[in-house]
Amino acid sequence: MNEFLYAFAIYAVIGTVIAVLAMRGVRTQEEYYIAGRRVSGIVSALTYAATTYSAFMMVGLVGLTYASGVGALGFELFYLVGTLFLLSYYAPKVWDLARERGYITPGDLMAERYGREVAIFMSVIVSIALVPYISVQLIGVSLILEKTSAMGFEVGIAVSAILIALWAFLGGLRGVAWTDAVQGAFMLLTAIAAVLWVYTFGFSDMNFFTELPKLGDLLVVPNKIWTPVRFIALVVPWFFFALTNPQVFQRLYIPKDRASLRRMVILFGFFGLIYTILVTFLGLELRLLTEIGKFPAVSDRDAVTPTLLNLIPTWLGIAVSISIFAAAITTANSIVLTLSSMLTRDLFGSERIEIGRTLLLILTVAISIFALHRPNYIVELAVLSSTMLLCQLPLILGVFHFKGGGRTAGVTTLAAGFTTAILLSYTATSPLGIPASIWTLLVSFATFFIISRLETRG
Repeated sequence: MNEFLYAFAIYAVIGTVIAVLAMRGVRTQEEYYIAGRRVSGIVSALTYAATTYSAFMMVGLVGLTYASGVGALGFELFYLVGTLFLLSYYAPKVWDLARERGYITPGDLMAERYGREVAIFMSVIVSIALVPYISVQLIGVSLILEKTSAMGFEVGIAVSAILIALWAFLGGLRGVAWTDAVQGAFMLLTAIAAVLWVYTFGFSDMNFFTELPKLGDLLVVPNKIWTPVRFIALVVPWFFFALTNPQVFQRLYIPKDRASLRRMVILFGFFGLIYTILVTFLGLELRLLTEIGKFPAVSDRDAVTPTLLNLIPTWLGIAVSISIFAAAITTANSIVLTLSSMLTRDLFGSERIEIGRTLLLILTVAISIFALHRPNYIVELAVLSSTMLLCQLPLILGVFHFKGGGRTAGVTTLAAGFTTAILLSYTATSPLGIPASIWTLLVSFATFFIISRLETRG
């Protein structure tokens, strides 16, 4: 048993203790799924950040930056700008509605506007769509454990799944939020430490900015990797993440008052900007060190961070590893908890927490099986989930902006958009050179407006 495994074991014990403590007083779905709507602004910001910035960042985005250059920074900043834009306008509206009408799941909002059938269908669609994104978290943790020789990939998947299911099962959102508050700060500190160490190690005898031209096309966009079509394909589903991903949409229900909600958005914006710059800068540092012969060339971009962990001092490697474990597991916790709430309330119409906990276990097993096959790179898996979720966007915007549209428009919009995303992603085709994410949006909105008009005439 090496140091990384010891650290992982300590992390697992601490997280389990927190989850057990959070169990006290959890008797209703409101307590279990949204912490009784009593979360402070700071904790709301940190849990939003920790839920959003998962293994995708320190594993997926570092590797994507290493392989493709500054386009990865633009890609992630577009997400951040889109999220802050959407939150600044929609978060207060969603919070007001949720508080006034007692919403617990995103489906509650859909059911009131379009009918329960739409909420039922949406719960099934998002459960399928988010399987790749949750699997990203298990894959990220397992790659770290495998590359540091702590345990094999398959064992890592199993252990990660157990922790994800156990903590969400026991503590609900309160347990997740408590751990997020610590983990979010830890993620930021370890990213700073990693960037500084790599800079000191690799560029103590040379000027970093003088060496930068060696990266060539990786410093410009577009390049052979970041073509306009690829950039749009990845950015579009990420831009609307705050509205279409139910685990973060549900986070808008939890702040205790309007001031806490506003504080959540502002603090998340600062966190996101700093963390994004750090992570992408780390990827550029490592690629430049490869070009000058101080860091191994890595062909599998998801293996860049695990390779780094074998080169840096043990204490720092352990700290970075734990931050990745924390980011991944808390994101997965949040998602399975949200899906459990939607399936329990929206699909089965139940108020019982026990049913939600059972569904949570079933979801975790299904996700683990998917993750074992590791069907694609981390970034592509995450974007695939967000692309499939775009079919919800017309319905969400319809709540606030469109008068037309009912049950038929809701169901057909979800079906048409989801089917489009699945078919184009599976066949890896882009008709007329237009990426799958754009086609999904076009088909979804066209279906919504056409069927809404027909419903109105009928």
